[in-house]
Amino acid sequence: MSEKLRLVTRDTPPEESAVLSSEEKLRLFRKVAGSLLQDAQGTWADIWQELMGTVTNGVVILPDASQGPKCGWAEFLEKLWLLKHYLDYTKRFVEGKA
Repeated sequence: MSEKLRLVTRDTPPEESAVLSSEEKLRLFRKVAGSLLQDAQGTWADIWQELMGTVTNGVVILPDASQGPKCGWAEFLEKLWLLKHYLDYTKRFVEGKA
């Protein structure tokens, strides 16, 4: 990466912003990646919880699975879409394409 990464806040004009060291860049990278992955894990936990009791009991699919998740299919599919979004963005971020 040949460009310098600058930390700019809304109170600091860009010309006065600080150039981040490699250590600071790594710390920022870890915080952003950690936040994205935490959101992805939380979304996955929500999805799993929706399936527990109505669709699955651990690893066994229950006969009442045709009722679908407790939250309803629309919210369930939205959570799946969010999970995909978090994972796609994290992958692009880690690869330096975000």
